[in-house]
Order: sequence, then structure tokens, then C-alpha cells
Amino acid sequence: MNTKSYTSIRLLGAALLALSLATARYATAADGGEGLPGEWLNRHASARAAALGGARVALADEPLSALVNPAAAAWMERGAVQVNTTRLFEDTAVNSFGVALPASGRPSLAFNVLSLGSGDFERTGANSDEVLGTFDEGNLAVGLAVAHPLSARLAAGVQVKLARQSLEEFNGSGIGFDVGLLGRLPRGVQVGVSALNLGGPTIAMRMRDETYLRELRGGVAVPVSGGSGLLALDAVQRDGADPQLHAGGRFRLQSLELSLGYDIDNFAAGFSYSLPNGLQLDYAMSDHDLGMVHRVGLTWRFGGFSAEAEATPAVFSPTGSEPVTRFALKARTRAEASAWQLEIVDGSGLVVRSYAGQGPPPADIVWDGKDTAGRPLPDGTYNYRLRVSERGGTSLQTQPGTVEISSGGPRGSIEVAP
Repeated sequence: MNTKSYTSIRLLGAALLALSLATARYATAADGGEGLPGEWLNRHASARAAALGGARVALADEPLSALVNPAAAAWMERGAVQVNTTRLFEDTAVNSFGVALPASGRPSLAFNVLSLGSGDFERTGANSDEVLGTFDEGNLAVGLAVAHPLSARLAAGVQVKLARQSLEEFNGSGIGFDVGLLGRLPRGVQVGVSALNLGGPTIAMRMRDETYLRELRGGVAVPVSGGSGLLALDAVQRDGADPQLHAGGRFRLQSLELSLGYDIDNFAAGFSYSLPNGLQLDYAMSDHDLGMVHRVGLTWRFGGFSAEAEATPAVFSPTGSEPVTRFALKARTRAEASAWQLEIVDGSGLVVRSYAGQGPPPADIVWDGKDTAGRPLPDGTYNYRLRVSERGGTSLQTQPGTVEISSGGPRGSIEVAP
């Protein structure tokens, strides 16, 4: 590890220590902060993040990540457009729209718009239960995050946030700021810290000014099962509320991800399904004292930084007319590519063939269906994945693909006329 990276990690460690001390300082005797100013925004999560119990400060995988850590925009691998809708209780819903534009050599951007709309509430007299009509409440928040790497392992970001609230005929607006750090440690571990709602927003309403709760958050995300799984944990402290814990895990099976999470004292579960054209569908459900909460999200990823591998043909026969398959490799890295590795794995998870080299990957690799020792492999389905390492220790990895060896010739049935 070079001196610059070591210094970055020390800075991140110091930030985590500062967060712990601040959490101890601001702990009070409230119970979770339900109903406090700005709580709707502090607690909101996308369907993908909610399925992890809301543990997301150390993740950089969607535009809404910048809502809790503005530094996330610096480490996103691809551009993204994201919409989410959350159906709450009593006809209340939260909708969001976000765009992330990662960049190389200049700051990355993330833009999010969120709105909360309530159902109708009954208006009663001051000294009676007489119903005098109905009214509703609306909240709007707009955030613009700017982030940039400080080194190969540490990124920082800042977000300016505009909030607006309307209640009956009254409305008000305010501006606040968020800051965050996101670090990458060896073995793909990520850690993040953030401070939200600094200096506001403060909204002047009819009876009093309402200031969004200041929030301190720290967390870690650890890849497991060779990158197919992830464990995430967040610790959160808000002014006027007890410390909170968010935790969750997800596991990927080809294009499907299954997630399970714990959000303060409620459980959540959900899934994400990725389509070949860059679209991803997310769903999450969580329990609550007032009823079930359902979230649905749709994300489209484009351009950006990614690694790709595709086998053609996807089914081949080493003893037939198509004796080899060709892996088309492609990578667009944020930093200079230092090395690459293509692994072919059997059904038990054993690596049966591996190709590797320095610098960026070649345009293609030809595989003849043999293992590393040159022995023919049995018929069956094999997974493959490409990893491209960048200068400074970061890396890109493809979603696992499948290729099949079939020595039995074409499949199907042929009808024979009697």
C-alpha cells in the first residue's frame, strides 16, 4: 500500500472516530425521531436500499445513494436514471427521480428530486370535534451533489439541498447542506461517513420555524461469496433521537438479487432484476406498526465505467462443428487499467480455467473447453466473469455469464413420418 493510500485510510479512520464521538455527544432521550422535522426525508430509501434495511452510506450503486452520502457520486461506475415510488399508510406516498453522471478527471454529479404527498386530513374546530373540511400536506426536496476522488481510495462530496413544505394555505422553503466521505479498503470493502442537514433546511411555517434534523451516519459494506453477496451496516444518530441501526445483506443469482434487511426495529425484504438493456427493476416490502410499506423502483444505467464479457456461441461442442467459444472482452476504466483476469467456474464454484494479463484486457479470448491442465471438461454449464483492476487498487467486475459445453450434438426431436 503506498503512502498516499495509507494517509487516505488514516483520514477516513479519523472521520469514523469523529462520528462515534459525535454520536455519543448528541444522543438524547427520544425514541427514534418519528414525526420530527425532516424525518420523511431522512428515513426515505429507494426500493433497492430499503431491502437492505436502509444500510447505504457505504454504497455507491444508484443516484439516491447521494441522498445519504454525497461522495457516492464519485464511485458510481455507470450513469443512471432512477425513479422510485413508496406507498405508505393513510394514502401517503413518496416519489423520487434521480440522475447520476459519473466522470473521470472532473467532478461527478448526482441530482435527486423527492416529493411526499399525504391523503386528506379532517379539519376540526378549536374547541369541538366538528369537522370543518379537509386539508393535506406536501413536502418537496431537491438535492444536487458534487463529488470527486481525493485519491485512488478516498472520495469526498458535498450536496446542496432545497426543501419546501406546504400545509393548508401556508408554505415555506429552506436550504441545507450535506457532506460525506467514501473510502475503498482492500478486498473490496467500502466504508462511508456523512453529516446531513448542516445549517438547515429551516422552513418558516405559521406557528414556528421547523429545522430538519442534523444527522450523522457511518457504515461499512463488505462483499462476500466472491463478490456474489454483500453485507452492509449503518449506524445513524439524529438530533433529538436515539441511535439507530440499519443492516442487511444481498445475494446475486445471475440477473436476480435477493435482499433481506433490518431497519431500526422492522424487517425488510426485496429483490432486484437486471435486464440486458441496462434496465433494473427493484421491489421492497417492510413491516411497520401502522402497516406494510411497499416500494417499487426502476433504474436505467448507461455509459460510464464498466467491464463486459460475452461468450459466442453460448453453447459449443469441442468435438462438433463449433469446437470453441470466443469471449469478447471490453472495459472502460476510471483510472488506468493495471491487470485483468477472466475466470471460468464449474457448477461447484471451482475455477477450471483462468486467463490473465497486465494492462487492459484483449479484445477476445478463445476457449476450447479444456481446463488449466489441458484436459477436456465434461458437458455442463459453466459461469465466467471478468475482473479488471485499476491503478490504485480499485477494480471493475462483470456480472457472471454462462456458457455451455454440449458434446451430444443438436438437441430437440425430429418427427419421422410413418
